[in-house]
Formats: sequence, C-alpha cells, structure tokens
Amino acid sequence: MARMVDTRVAVIGSGPAGLYAAEALVKQTGGDVQVDVLDRLPTPYGLVRYGVAPDHKSIKSIAKYLQRVLEHPAVRFFGCVELGRDVTRAELLDCYDAVIYSTGAMVDRHLGIPGEDLPGSVAATDFVNWYCGHPDAADHAFDLSVEEVAVIGVGNVAVDVVRVLAKTAEELRETDVPEHVIEALAASKVRRIHLIGRRGPAQAKFTTKEARELGELANAEIHVRPEDMELDAASAELAETDRLVRGNVKVLRSWTEPPAGAKPRRIDVRFWLAPAEILGTRQVEGLRLERTALDADGRVRGTGSYETLPVGMVLRSVGYQSVPLAGVPFDERNHVVPNEGGRVIDASGAQVPREYVAGWIKRGPTGVVGTNKSDAAETVTHLLADLAAGDDRPRPRQRVEDLLESRACRVVTYSDWLNLDTAEIDLARSLGRGERVKLGRWEAMRTACHPR
Repeated sequence: MARMVDTRVAVIGSGPAGLYAAEALVKQTGGDVQVDVLDRLPTPYGLVRYGVAPDHKSIKSIAKYLQRVLEHPAVRFFGCVELGRDVTRAELLDCYDAVIYSTGAMVDRHLGIPGEDLPGSVAATDFVNWYCGHPDAADHAFDLSVEEVAVIGVGNVAVDVVRVLAKTAEELRETDVPEHVIEALAASKVRRIHLIGRRGPAQAKFTTKEARELGELANAEIHVRPEDMELDAASAELAETDRLVRGNVKVLRSWTEPPAGAKPRRIDVRFWLAPAEILGTRQVEGLRLERTALDADGRVRGTGSYETLPVGMVLRSVGYQSVPLAGVPFDERNHVVPNEGGRVIDASGAQVPREYVAGWIKRGPTGVVGTNKSDAAETVTHLLADLAAGDDRPRPRQRVEDLLESRACRVVTYSDWLNLDTAEIDLARSLGRGERVKLGRWEAMRTACHPR
C-alpha cells in the first residue's frame, strides 16, 4: 500500500469512472491522499444518473455504492465547477500533485447523410438526457405529435429509447423521470417505432435482457420480418458459439409472427438497412433506407435497393464519443485522450507528467458500468507509482478552494448535493410518485442545493 501523506489529486468528472478512481486512490494509499472530485454539474454519479434508463432501477442502485466513496473523509466533492470555465488545466496542475480526467463521452456520432440536420432529426443522447432529467436538456423540444419514429442503431441505448417511447406515461410515473417529461410523454401521439440496424440480428449490440424487455411491454406489440432472420454461414456459426448472439437470435425469432393489433403501439425491429437520407424540407418527413448485405470479408455493403419510411422523427443512436479538453492531448480519430494504461501521452509518444485518464475518455465508449472499476484501478496504480518515483516533482502552490473563492464561484459541496437529493425525494412524496422525482432545471437544482 502506497504512502502518500500530503498528496493531493484532482479527479475531473464524478461519474462511475471518476468515483471508482477516487475509491482506488483511497484504497491504495490507506486514505493518506486528499482526493477532490470536480464536476460541472451540481449532481454526482454521471451516467448512472443521466444515462441509465429510468426504469432500470437495479442498475441505478449503483449510486448507493458510489455514495460511500463520496462520504469518505479523504474525498471532497466540488460541484458546479467546470474545467476551462472556472479553473484551467494549468491551474489544476498548480493545485494538485496529479490530475485524472474522467469526463466520459458526451456527444453522439453523426450518420453523415443528407437531411441529418433537419428539425426532427435528433441525437439519442439529447433524448436520453431529456428523459433522465439532465439540466442541459430540460427545455429541449421533441415533436411527439408524429405517429411514426425511427431509431437508428441496435445497441442498449437505442433499445432504451424505443422502450421509453413505447411505454405509457403512467408506466413511468414510479420512476424518477421529471414531471415535465411525464407530461410530454402523456401527450405523445407516437404509435409506431422502427428500430433499425445496418447489419443482421447476429451483429446486434443490445443484450438479451434488454431485448426481452421489449417483448414484454404492456402497451406495444413487436415484430421482426422472418426474412431478416435468415443467417449467413458466419452469423449462424456465431449463433452457435456465442451465448449473447444465441440468446438474441432466439428472442428475435420469437417476434416473427404477425402482430395481432391488440395493443396501441407497435415496434418494428428491422435489420439489413442503412440510412441513406433523411427526407423533408422544413422538418423530417421520411427516412430513405438502403438494403444492405455482408461481403466476403464480413463488411456491410449497399445493395442498391431502397425503401422509405414515413417517419416524422429520427433518433440517431450510433455511438458516443468524447470531446477534447483544452490543452490536453487528444486523438481526433479515435476520440480519446492518447494514453498508456491511463498515463496521458503526447503526439511524440512521451508521457505527459502528472496527467491521467480513466473511463470512456481513456478507452472509448465500451464495457458496462462495472468495467470502469478495473479501468480506474489500473490508472491509479500507475499514478501512484509515478508519484512515488518523482521526488523532484512540482509541489502544489495553492489550494483549489481558495482559487474558486477568489472567483466567486458558488461551489456545490457534498452537503449541498444532499439538500438537492432530499428535495427530489420530497417532491416524489408530494406527487405520489416512487422514490424520487428529479429536478431537471438548473435554477431549481441550484435553489435546492442552497436553500434559504
């Protein structure tokens, strides 16, 4: 166990990656190190709070574990502190012995097709942020007066979006979805949802558990075209040898019977279709798709056969990517900070002293929430080894709290966050809704953090 008395480390980002890094720092030093977790939001937990679907309560319970990290005496939370706005990279390095960036992957990947910027063409990340109560998305408007919607992508996020669109508002009332979102979903006119994948069922990225949930919806029937379930030799082999693929194919084949039309909404899961163009003049009026197939090398190719869906909204869910941090090296191709085991490296391959990464900004948007634990532990092991070997390293010259105070930055402490936490629990009780209802707007959140 490393001894790091009087050592200070900043962790930028309070999602699972950042808090697992804070936990690893405490465990590997016996609590000798001072860990400050900085986040631009007034709330901790990152993707657990703002990315996990509201009806997946078992996954959201990870916050209770992460809460214990924030309550350790060696850990402090600094909410409403944004890197680049309230404190610069250079200032952080002046305040701390080392810095770990764990800012995640915050924006969606683009399709790169005509019409993508039309009103009604929406990043799934924006829609997820909206129904998860992210304050940046509180006033986003989604036209739920349309009858048909296309969701591009066949990962778990795409399935989450489909499920939320297909459920009734009443089914979501026991979740923490903000009240204004519940009201908007209650007025939804969406009746048909198309879930679209470029490849076949054997290449779908969603988990079997997520797939089964679609088939169990009380408010929506689901259908897969039998011809889409025809597997080529390589896909058939995958279905035999890979447990996930085998489970997915079994579930998907159970949906090939024509729907009875007994439920108010319908989900069509479509494979072998690539978006070619989003149609419309002032807003989305349709989605043109090209039929695809796999070539001899397993790559997707277009076949020259097209069809058009009469959808009024397109939700793009083809992956997340990280954004550059001012002054920190960034790989524009892979959208990560270049690193070796969490140690930041520059364009020449040399290690950048005292700067580290953890989570998706380190490895890309892969793995599940728990993957971040071992990922963060690796980074912290290297960080502590570097600090132990670097007796001549610069020592912190100022305290971050003094710097922020000099700028009249109203920091949200962990105690302030607990005020907001209590306000959301009280709101749920007053509305007769579940365990909590999120306050999804900046002003309401700030007021709850600092009650008079």
